[in-house]
Amino acid sequence: MKVLVTSRSFGQAGKEPFLILENAGIEVTRLVDEFTQETFAESIPNYDALIIGSHKFPADLMENCRKLQIIAKHGAGLDNIDLEAAKRLGITVKNVPAANANAVADLAVAHMLNLCRGVSVSSQEVKTGKWKVYMGCDMYAKTLGLVGFGNIARNVARRARGFSMKILVFDPYLKELPEEFAEYVRLVSWKEVIENSDFVSIHVPLTKETRGMFNRQQIAAMKPGAFLINTSRGGIVDESALYEACKCGKLGGAALDVVENEPIRPDNPLLSLENIVITPHIGMYSIEAVNAISVICAQNVVNKLCAEKTVDF
Repeated sequence: MKVLVTSRSFGQAGKEPFLILENAGIEVTRLVDEFTQETFAESIPNYDALIIGSHKFPADLMENCRKLQIIAKHGAGLDNIDLEAAKRLGITVKNVPAANANAVADLAVAHMLNLCRGVSVSSQEVKTGKWKVYMGCDMYAKTLGLVGFGNIARNVARRARGFSMKILVFDPYLKELPEEFAEYVRLVSWKEVIENSDFVSIHVPLTKETRGMFNRQQIAAMKPGAFLINTSRGGIVDESALYEACKCGKLGGAALDVVENEPIRPDNPLLSLENIVITPHIGMYSIEAVNAISVICAQNVVNKLCAEKTVDF
């Protein structure tokens, strides 16, 4: 039995995930530094399992993988995998939806604070010889709108409570709030979140329904001076509309950990604006989160390939 690992971060935080696979008698091959879609296409038909990062795995290639039994996503988002093709071909797909919830929530809140106080902008100016005051604003007691209320958004709410923020939630799949949040979170309409929030933080997967969710019309309806934070997926936000809103001052700024095309293209106009902060999709990259996700991926592969064996983790 053989597993191909194409996720660059798999096992970066410790050896335990590799040991889990090796102790189960599974041969591990890493295709990372030499990875291209071409080398992946050549290699993957020879493997029983795949531990994949963010690169695409299209249906036509999947159909050539007669041995493949499981695709283990090193992370939560499954938008890079053709799920219909996998189901048709009988290939199990497993992701890790909750293990990165603290790491991504921390980053979302860090982005909010950075937008308020201009930490990254001020630091860069100091390094280029400038020493001037950056007039920011308080995050304390402001209104936070959360779009989606899964594990990550709930952790953001818990952190925001410490800043005495008023927290509004829009989630069409949620009929009532869990009891823990009933005291300090309100479940409201999309319109109320958009129009009343000083910060809007996106926490929904990229689907046909959410692609372009934040379009020109919706961004225009946001509260003047509001901040938009996206640690979810790039395709949810119309980047040209966001650029225009941040450039003209309609929005106070935006923080993006994700963009439509990654890595971001050097000519992307978002890079030209001081009030847009962009990080390179680092949401889950804490030592704790990467190790937990890697371990779960390894266990998912072992459970599938060694279903008839008793394996100790």
